[in-house]
Amino acid sequence: MPEYAIDATDVVLTYSDGTEAVRGVDLQVPRGEFFGFLGPNGAGKTTAIKILATLLKPTGGQVTVNGFDVQREARQVRASIGYMPQETSIDPEMTARENLRFACESYGVPRSDRDERIAELLDLVDLADVAEKRADGFSGGMRKRLDAATALVHRPPLVFLDEPTTGLDPKARNRLWEYFERINEAGTTIFLTTQYLEEADQLCDRIGVIKAGEIVAEGSPTELKRRVGGEILDVELSDDAADPEQAATVAREAELFEEEATIDVTEDGITVTSERARSHGTDLLVALRDAGLTVTGFNIRAPTLDDVFLAITGEHVPEDAADAVPSEAVEVSR
Repeated sequence: MPEYAIDATDVVLTYSDGTEAVRGVDLQVPRGEFFGFLGPNGAGKTTAIKILATLLKPTGGQVTVNGFDVQREARQVRASIGYMPQETSIDPEMTARENLRFACESYGVPRSDRDERIAELLDLVDLADVAEKRADGFSGGMRKRLDAATALVHRPPLVFLDEPTTGLDPKARNRLWEYFERINEAGTTIFLTTQYLEEADQLCDRIGVIKAGEIVAEGSPTELKRRVGGEILDVELSDDAADPEQAATVAREAELFEEEATIDVTEDGITVTSERARSHGTDLLVALRDAGLTVTGFNIRAPTLDDVFLAITGEHVPEDAADAVPSEAVEVSR
C-alpha cells in the first residue's frame, strides 16, 4: 500500500463559465489518519471531495487515491473507497439487513462473506435489534448509521464522510462519533467534511481549511489553535445604550494589549485575542467603566476552532456548510 491514502498535487476544477471551484490544491493524507476538511459556504469542500471520490473530473493537476489515479483508474479508486454523501442513500422500502445485502452485491463482496459481514456491521452501528425492520421507520440518526455501514461493506481502506452528522440531535451525533473513532482505530483512513467544529476538534488528527478553492491552513487542531495566539477575552455590554464600537475604541486606546492583539466587535460587546488577556482583563474592565460603559459579562478562555476559523476565513463557521455543485460540473456516474 502507498504511504498516502490521498496524494493530490495542484488540483484545479474550472467550470464552463470560468469559475474556479478548486484552485491549485495540494493535499497529502497518510494512511490511517483521521483528516478533517473545513471551509465556508462555497469554499470548494464538496467539490474537492467529489474529485477525490471520482464523481467529478478535475480540469488540472494529479490525484491518486490508495495509489490509483482518479482519472485513469477510476474503477479501482471506487472499489477501494467508501463514500457517505450528505444525503442518505439507503432505500427506505428495504430493511436494514436488505440495504446492507444490496450494498454487498453492488461492491462485489463474495457471497460466502456477506452474512458475516452484514452481522458485523449491524452490530458495529448498533442496529442489530432492528435488522429486519424497514428503514422508512428509522430516525435520522439510525438512517445515518445505516448509510455509514453500507459504505463499509467491502472494508475499504479509505472512507469519505461528507457532512455525516448534519441535522442530527447531539445524542445521535455522539453515537456516530464513537462509530467513526472505532473504524479509524481499526485502521481505516477517514476524510471528513463537517460544519461542527467540536466534531473536528475531537475526532481529527489533522485539519485542512479551504477558502475560495484554496487550502489556506493545515495542521493538528492544537497547532491551528496556537496560530490564533494567546487567549480570548469576551466582554458583554449592557443592552442599555451599549456601544460595542466605542468599547473597541477604548480597548485599543488603553494600550493594554500588544500590537498583535486583535479586537473584534460582536453583537453584544467585544472580543479581544491577546497574550495579555488574562493579566490585563480587569484593567480593561476599569477602562470601560471609566468610559461610561456597563459590562454585564466577562470571560477569559482558550482559543477554539471557531476562533481559528474566524481568524483564517474572516467569518464564523456557517450553519449550513453544504457546497452547491453548479450544473456545469461534469459528474461521473457510479
